[in-house]
Amino acid sequence: MWGQGPFQDPGLCYLNVMQGLFRNLKVFVAASVLSGLTGAALAQDARLDPLFERLLAVDVDDAPLIEDKIVAEWSKSGSAAMDYLLRRAQSEFQKENWKGALIHLTALTDHAPEFAEGWHAKSLAHYRLDQIGLALDGLERALALEPRHFNAMAGVLAIMEQTGLDSEALDMAYLIKAIHPHFEDISQSITRLEGKTQGAAL
Repeated sequence: MWGQGPFQDPGLCYLNVMQGLFRNLKVFVAASVLSGLTGAALAQDARLDPLFERLLAVDVDDAPLIEDKIVAEWSKSGSAAMDYLLRRAQSEFQKENWKGALIHLTALTDHAPEFAEGWHAKSLAHYRLDQIGLALDGLERALALEPRHFNAMAGVLAIMEQTGLDSEALDMAYLIKAIHPHFEDISQSITRLEGKTQGAAL
């Protein structure tokens, strides 16, 4: 769903602001990912850690099943009421009713600010409404809570590439691949971005 929004050219000044934000976010995520790869606990959830380990080891055919299990764990807030709000928002997503989804997701993040998936979903709604600054804020919050959130990282990557920050987008693509080697289209994204950045260097 990322990379298909109605994003408009924000202008050079806005790009400069976003580039600084992207650099900070990239450094934060990179440090968190490296910590995770060296054994430090990130998600503080014993159910997720083994799944991420398996995600690194499985082949391309089995990766979607592990990914689905991770996403299912991310969707559990610990509150039936909050889970219901997320499901309502996801139902609105299916109807492409982004404003309707945002109503539920705003209530969700207000009442469950430590729920990473709430921020990720909210950022996607903002993105689809062309509210890029708010989308980035949601992505940053989601990654602060769950630095291995490859879907949130994909959102950052999409916005980076759409704003012409190809080098930063490539770095983010490498980070995603380090967490989820078989993430959808990530190898193609890396190939495309490597071609664009190498061509720019020439």
